[in-house]
Amino acid sequence: MFNFLKGFGITLKYFVKPKVTIQYPEQKPDIPDRFRGIQRFFPDKCIVCNLCVTACPTDVITLTGKPSPENPKKKVIDTYNIDFQGCILCDFCTEVCPTEAIVMTTKYDNLSDYTRDPMFKDIEWLTNNEVYGNYTIEEPVEETERGEEK
Repeated sequence: MFNFLKGFGITLKYFVKPKVTIQYPEQKPDIPDRFRGIQRFFPDKCIVCNLCVTACPTDVITLTGKPSPENPKKKVIDTYNIDFQGCILCDFCTEVCPTEAIVMTTKYDNLSDYTRDPMFKDIEWLTNNEVYGNYTIEEPVEETERGEEK
């Protein structure tokens, strides 16, 4: 009988507490600093080393490169795709990238859909993923006439 009253007391304690429900589309939840969402890709930084493809435990990343027209010893990125049907957002691809060409963002709201086709993201979509989350893009500093920063 005492256990029943103890459990009922816990229920009553939560019954009188204020609710913490948020109205999702209008209110966004507070995202933790270490949240791992959809990746963002910077093709100009990529050196086509294939480390992200090798490190991916689910083999959902495809990367192809072609020889550079300026220097045949270097490669230029041709295609970069991620299939988010199998991606577990483990962050391995971003950790092994030597040039930080792929980073994790806090974007999460388009990881579900009614069909499978939108889960396949190509290089254009991953590059235009503007929700940059906890990372910052360094913007050039404007200078005044005397060379001082604003």
